Amino acid sequence: MRNILVIEDSPLVLKILAHLFRQEPDLEPVFCASLAEAEVMLETSAGLFFAAIVDLHLPDAPDGESVDLVMRHRLPCIVLSGSYNEQRRDELLMKGVVDYVLKESQHSYEYAFRLLHRLDHNSHIKILIADDSNAQRRYIRHIIEPHHYQILEASDGRETLRLIAEQPDIDLLILDHSMPGVSGFDLVKLLRQKFKLNELIIIGVSADPKGSLSAQFIKHGADDFLRKPFCPEELNCRVMNTLERRDLLQALKKAAEYDALTGLRNRRSFYERGMRMIQQAQQSGQHLSVAMLDIDHFKHINDGFGHASGDSALVVFAKAFASAFPDTLIGRLGGEEFALLSPLDAADLSATIDSLRQRCATLYYANGAPPLSFSAGIYRGEAEDLESLLHEADQRLYQAKQSGRARTVLA
Repeated sequence: MRNILVIEDSPLVLKILAHLFRQEPDLEPVFCASLAEAEVMLETSAGLFFAAIVDLHLPDAPDGESVDLVMRHRLPCIVLSGSYNEQRRDELLMKGVVDYVLKESQHSYEYAFRLLHRLDHNSHIKILIADDSNAQRRYIRHIIEPHHYQILEASDGRETLRLIAEQPDIDLLILDHSMPGVSGFDLVKLLRQKFKLNELIIIGVSADPKGSLSAQFIKHGADDFLRKPFCPEELNCRVMNTLERRDLLQALKKAAEYDALTGLRNRRSFYERGMRMIQQAQQSGQHLSVAMLDIDHFKHINDGFGHASGDSALVVFAKAFASAFPDTLIGRLGGEEFALLSPLDAADLSATIDSLRQRCATLYYANGAPPLSFSAGIYRGEAEDLESLLHEADQRLYQAKQSGRARTVLA
């Protein structure tokens, strides 16, 4: 739960914000209608707040004193204003507020909530600023620092490559075109040989007035381009939008690879990863073990206790399955059927599966439902093709069911 301080006196704006907060169970607002109220709140409880949404003009703080108050307590500050003043906006952004949002429409308030969510997420985001100008690096750092990113700096191309090699989890690179050593273009080409578009975001920047420069940067593999001088808002918007676009692509990829209910790999993803394991095993002459697992009497659970209980059984089993085999390829192939592919010896695999069965029998998944149990079939052999291995394991699974269920048959 994140506590958000809201300093606002307009009944209409408060009504809109309260409505939006009700849709955000992870955000808890504390409302103050004046500077005086906010002073008391921050003097006693500043450490409890994650961020603040602040009205720029209050009856007892007509010149933005409420913003200064929040900034003194080092809280990320999102400013709301009913009127637009470009000079005032620039002053506030350079002072270090997160953003300056006009009270124009529902979209404006939703944008403020986007900023709150980004602030929570941004502490895990690493940004590398690569520019040979100390002043330019300081300027960019000053702009993006209020958004809670982890920030690194490099003064030339070689240092940029070194930092990325040492910290491959860097999410975004703000890259100047003209640097000594390795140029911005060459860096983009080198980095795109190693990192895909959704693995490292690259935003090019340059003071060169040549009109085609932005297109050249993007064609070489950059995600976006900014021409110097740029305003703070533009940089922050470009950074936030590219990060959100990357997050959306990753979410789509996850949705395509993982089962929505259990979080395990789906059939397609299991087969794709399994085929790669087969190829590696063939190259090394290694045998592989495959297991097919099936929850016992699953139709009875669905029919007798409801489909919600059946879903709960699948989720509980999947969690226990993943916990028992943390570094193993596992997946849900469909319905109540699960699979596993591993270089483990069949006997060791069987022992772990038997331990999993004992644990499942103690797990709760629905009121009055029978203990959770499953049958399993294991086969170990030469890695010819995945379908053949799964078929052999499925034959053993059939034998386990015919023999009374709640057991493992292996060959």
